[in-house]
Amino acid sequence: MTPLEEIGHLADTPIEVEVELDRKTMTVRQILNLDVGVVEAMTRSAGENVDVLVDGTLIGYGEIVIIEEVMGIRLTDFRAED
Repeated sequence: MTPLEEIGHLADTPIEVEVELDRKTMTVRQILNLDVGVVEAMTRSAGENVDVLVDGTLIGYGEIVIIEEVMGIRLTDFRAED
């Protein structure tokens, strides 16, 4: 039996997937001046690697991609723990 067959009954269980694109330190004044529609420049860009986490556990790495003006993540390495 394959691992997928062993946990197939859990296939429709929702889980939280996180990808941290960047972090930025801001002053309280800068945060209070944020408004809907404001774009904050970040240091990461398309092609850079990011961590992919499921429920807070690192499961692999991805690459930032932009396809037709939509940002996404291409999974480049999957860490299956034995």
